[in-house]
Amino acid sequence: MTSRLLLPAALRHYAEEQAEVEIHGGTLGDALDDLAERLPQLERRLRDEQGRLRPHVLMFVDGVSVRGGAPMDTPVGDGAEVFVAPAVSGGTG
Repeated sequence: MTSRLLLPAALRHYAEEQAEVEIHGGTLGDALDDLAERLPQLERRLRDEQGRLRPHVLMFVDGVSVRGGAPMDTPVGDGAEVFVAPAVSGGTG
């Protein structure tokens, strides 16, 4: 299965300045394993040492958030768009 990982500007440095990267795998975990082989610096910014999404990383597969449950088991269909959005926090009320 081939899909696209869409990256925010803050992560493009780790993907040779590309806004999107082709990824392969039937689940999000498989796709990120594929990414780790080709762009390990980028993958390390998305997952921790245990292979879990880092707390500050939000991911969406075809517009659906993968937070909670078992996000690495999320199916990634052929042609899917996997969007990475860094979490934003802070500010004053």
